Amino acid sequence: MAPLSINPRSLNADERAVLEHILSAEFVGASQLRSQLDRTEVIAVWGPDSVSVDLRVREPCEHAALATALAPVDAHVHDLSGAYVGEILVWTDRGATLAALEFARVTDEMPTSLPAVVDGRLSCPA
Repeated sequence: MAPLSINPRSLNADERAVLEHILSAEFVGASQLRSQLDRTEVIAVWGPDSVSVDLRVREPCEHAALATALAPVDAHVHDLSGAYVGEILVWTDRGATLAALEFARVTDEMPTSLPAVVDGRLSCPA
């Protein structure tokens, strides 16, 4: 399914919190991606009820120099009982700017919200 374009909007509190948490990891390009957050907007959703979104960073911004389109961070998501339910992926546009925030789930049910940062981990209600 192709993403559904929306009127560009600022990151909501949940999207920003998850991105801040993931981009707090130290890797080549992380500081540049963090510096883009204030200039990042959501331009599409991945489905009518999806929490995964496409992003665009307004210029001017400091570009990262990642070797791949995927930020190199393991952002596993667990439910409150500790069971693994998926992971959060941060995609970039040619390694330079934030391009998408994806909740890649391994459960049958689509999540209705992004995970919360609880004790330094990404956690979803059971």
